[in-house]
Amino acid sequence: MKSHKVRTYKSAENLAREDQLAWKIASIAADNVALDADVVEMIGNRIIDNAAVAAASLARRPVASARAQAQAHPFLPGATVFGLSTAKRISPEWAAWANGVAVRELDFHDTFLAADYSHPGDNIPPILAVAQHCGLSGAALARGIATGYEVQVNLVKGICLHEHKIDHIAHLGPSAAAGIGTALGLSAEVIYQAVQQALHVTTTTRQSRKGEISSWKAYAPAFAGKMAVEAVDRVLRGEGAPSPAWEGEDGFIAYLLSGPKAEYVVPLPEKGEAKRAIMDTYTKEHSAEYQSQALIDLARRMGPKIGDLTRVKDIVIHTSHHTHYVIGTGANDPQKMDPKASRETLDHSIMYIFAVALEDGGWHHERSYAPERANRSETVALWHKISTVEDPEWTRRYHSHDPKEKAFGGRVTVTLQDGSVIEDELAIADAHPLGARPFTRPDYVNKFRTLAEGVVEKAEQDRFIATVERLLELKPEELSGLTFTVAQDKLGPAAATGIFDWKR
Repeated sequence: MKSHKVRTYKSAENLAREDQLAWKIASIAADNVALDADVVEMIGNRIIDNAAVAAASLARRPVASARAQAQAHPFLPGATVFGLSTAKRISPEWAAWANGVAVRELDFHDTFLAADYSHPGDNIPPILAVAQHCGLSGAALARGIATGYEVQVNLVKGICLHEHKIDHIAHLGPSAAAGIGTALGLSAEVIYQAVQQALHVTTTTRQSRKGEISSWKAYAPAFAGKMAVEAVDRVLRGEGAPSPAWEGEDGFIAYLLSGPKAEYVVPLPEKGEAKRAIMDTYTKEHSAEYQSQALIDLARRMGPKIGDLTRVKDIVIHTSHHTHYVIGTGANDPQKMDPKASRETLDHSIMYIFAVALEDGGWHHERSYAPERANRSETVALWHKISTVEDPEWTRRYHSHDPKEKAFGGRVTVTLQDGSVIEDELAIADAHPLGARPFTRPDYVNKFRTLAEGVVEKAEQDRFIATVERLLELKPEELSGLTFTVAQDKLGPAAATGIFDWKR
């Protein structure tokens, strides 16, 4: 890996193209290096992981709405949409949109956390949609996905967005555009322009994940994927982009991040170096914000030690800056303590999550968020006894570059009514690659089968898994198999009419 310094340049300095971050990203995207076997295995795992959470979310309103929008844009050859027959082909940018929402709705797929936050699996829907539409092979698809992960993970390592209240999809638009470029075998020149266009149109604020969180939390990454498809299409037609997008004196760093005097360091592979960033990422065992994964596992462990939860006086979670200020009491969001809050808001309340995990001894992607569950009087009472504090040591470990030291958990202090104290800590989730039970292919398959149960027929589950197992061997006509079809009644009630299907 090579570290690249990125800063603002005045227009008069005329920063050379080869010195711009977008060109460096484009160069690695255009570098057709072989994929390592474990990387191919992990790409298959994440395709399965995405399908698992999509199956569980098919009937939810935001997913149905996005799917209805996509169905208003049929196109041949087109791409497939989760739940629909493979004969129903959709324009690729709209297929990326519908599938991106289905994957993101439950906040239950993979994650990477460093200087910023990300869900790199969000790269897969747009890259897969383009691969299906353009008649690419499974090998080309895999190369594209490897690039999408590589670019997003390394941008997340080098550039912090959240401190400036910029949403993390600003890293996703460029990574998806780069991945599409790799899959299509485009030149560095084309990818360079597309990456910059994608950055320009996917920079949004973090209000989508603050306060009264709405369904846009799931739509935002799908929007970035859709914009990436459109950016590549425009550039292929000869259009350009604002350049240099990151380093320009009126650009991204100068006015949206740390300012003209700031310097960032972004690591990227050398020419000919394998793309392995996907191996740094990790999935979720529980359907909740990643910083809650280890704390859910810790609650499972602490529950029996505490026993009668009515004896609890207060619970303090000592954790990282991010956990405290984004999903903890440091956010100062009263909605995080409100039993009537949306699922999206409860997903970003570690106080609620830890209380339910203590009571139930685990977590469920539907039951744990049900309104009747959130409104239980005993749950509300326990929930409101929980607070978070930032511990500098947990913040340091959160930002550590040493994977053996990096941590996303915390230390929990439970004080009982009689004054006695119970303490325990957990640094990483059980399912993390370095955790107590690291996820491997059988775990991903089990997650898919669990979430698809009652939604996707067993034979269709088997067919989908068998298709993923042959990823590198898949011919263009076989890529349509990287989805699943369900019965009409599993898609939920019909979505409300919008502009695209307006009845006159």
